[in-house]
Amino acid sequence: MLHTLLEGILLGLTVCFLIGPGFFALLQTSIHRGFKSGIFFAIGVVISDFTLIALSYVGALQVIDNSNNQFTIGIIGGIILVAFGIATFTRKVIIEKDDDAMEKTKKPKPLTLILKGYFMNIANPFLLIFWIGSMSVISSNYGMTSNAVILFFTGTLLTIFGTDILKCFVANKIKQYLNQKVLQYINHVVGIILVISGIILIVRVVYTF
Repeated sequence: MLHTLLEGILLGLTVCFLIGPGFFALLQTSIHRGFKSGIFFAIGVVISDFTLIALSYVGALQVIDNSNNQFTIGIIGGIILVAFGIATFTRKVIIEKDDDAMEKTKKPKPLTLILKGYFMNIANPFLLIFWIGSMSVISSNYGMTSNAVILFFTGTLLTIFGTDILKCFVANKIKQYLNQKVLQYINHVVGIILVISGIILIVRVVYTF
């Protein structure tokens, strides 16, 4: 059982180093909104991963695995990423009088941040395909009804969440060394990355399907 858990942790460490739109959005949220806000965003991400794994486990993603459905989901996912990117790029950053680098806007509620992390992560159809593939490999080794599958993905999700918390902590510590110009630059870079990721996703889906 320990061997199974360690394999799950290894997969989690692999996933945490996959640099995608969610990675940059997590760092940006932690820098601009604070450590706790970053954690709420990370909670949304890990819940979305759990959702995809659970759906894979019960076979519901067989519907999503259909090429026609993948095309629709890919287009919608790309549009969502582009929308997030534009909103991020145009967001203004103000350094408050207490020198705490914050956006001069009302801080989002925890549920809002959780939902943002959830939908930004789940909007990528290629992430769905990743979890489908992972479930196929793991289930072939342990069997779909085996408790080892649950133990494996428990290790994976805990590792993903743990490393996301670490990212939030580091990003939040870095912000005290950043001025308004740099923070605005980060907004622009993250926004461009999200827009490009969304466009690439749309083009890849159109080209593939």
